[in-house]
Amino acid sequence: MTTPLRLGIAGLGTVGVGVVKIVRQKANLLAARTGRPVVITAVSARSRDKDRGVNLNDYAWEDDPVALAKRDDVDVFVELMGGHEGPAKDAIEAAIASGKDVVTANKALLAHHGQAIAEAAEDAGRVVRFEAAVAGGIPVIKSLTEGLAGNDITRVMGVMNGTCNYILTRMQDAGLPYEEVFAEADALGYLEADPNLDVGGIDAGHKLSLLSSIAFGTQVDFDGVELEGIQRISIEDIKQAEDLGYKIKLLGVAQMSGRGLEQRMSPCLVPADSPLGQLKGGTNMVVIEGDAVEQVVLRGPGAGEGPTASAVMGDVCDIARGLRISTFGAPAKGLQKAKTAKSNSPAAFYLHLTLLDRPGALAKIATVLGENGISIDRLRQTRHDDANAPVLIVTHKTQRSAIDTAIDAMAETGVMVGAPVALRIESV
Repeated sequence: MTTPLRLGIAGLGTVGVGVVKIVRQKANLLAARTGRPVVITAVSARSRDKDRGVNLNDYAWEDDPVALAKRDDVDVFVELMGGHEGPAKDAIEAAIASGKDVVTANKALLAHHGQAIAEAAEDAGRVVRFEAAVAGGIPVIKSLTEGLAGNDITRVMGVMNGTCNYILTRMQDAGLPYEEVFAEADALGYLEADPNLDVGGIDAGHKLSLLSSIAFGTQVDFDGVELEGIQRISIEDIKQAEDLGYKIKLLGVAQMSGRGLEQRMSPCLVPADSPLGQLKGGTNMVVIEGDAVEQVVLRGPGAGEGPTASAVMGDVCDIARGLRISTFGAPAKGLQKAKTAKSNSPAAFYLHLTLLDRPGALAKIATVLGENGISIDRLRQTRHDDANAPVLIVTHKTQRSAIDTAIDAMAETGVMVGAPVALRIESV
């Protein structure tokens, strides 16, 4: 009889319960596709008594996830607790040291400690798989490490946080301000316990750093990701972008330039008729560009019980089949630390300024732009009151460093009211 693959699951929240359901309900399908039974032998969570809607009586219970990771009747430790320190990290390290393979959905842990974990797994002859950590149900890790392995990847970009995409599309579709939609998303349970992880771009930045490592063969460098959230995007920006033929998305972009690895997660304008521009709600999309394949677009649900559990089980099934792949697609000890480069490739920019309504104010701004080598493609004065004059400017292609220098100089003119919004117009 074929030996079963035995799972120990730490974390029985939405995703953990989804994994239990798949293993219980699709046992015959999993055995047929992997050539061996896949079973759960033990579980761990904060509360043993909570009603989770699934029968857990057949499984051993461990209050301590580290103890679960060390059990002799567990082959694969499935970590679904979250958190980049504490129990999740301790348990994964214990699992590797005990000769277990690991499947995790923990992007924060890998973004901060991925290199050390990958090296430990490599030394122990174990594998760490994390498809569920990036873009929910989309098989983007598998695409990079396997399907596109024959490509030199030139750029990876995408919408990787469904909450932010929900907020931005809801603002556009309903004409509601950011604050109102944020409160709505919070009431629906879409936001993390610390909302800044979502709206500040941190969650998506974690994911981008993991994709960058695989795509460009470098050590994970979350600290090198330039982060800007969506908190300052107004309904006026949404409307103006739409009038110009664009949509605003929290967009992650990673590419290797002659100066080093560029990684940025920031609100951008994308063409409204592009695949990214048409993306709505909590859906994610990742665009991968390679020298042989040119461009691949992957779209799907970015979160939720079913999609994320599906990604977890994809990794489990690969392990059951005997597929052994290095954590980031290449031997961990051969990965080099990339030189971090601030994103400075030329692009057009959208500038939303509010000026004092006085003669010569706009001329001062135009002079500052000209002194920094920035030419104006389009200029529009929007709604107006007695004291202030909002102005919209679209530049010709320039560098972000020039925009930042110009913004600093604008603050010295005495005609600015508040800080401007400056958004890159991304070529997709």
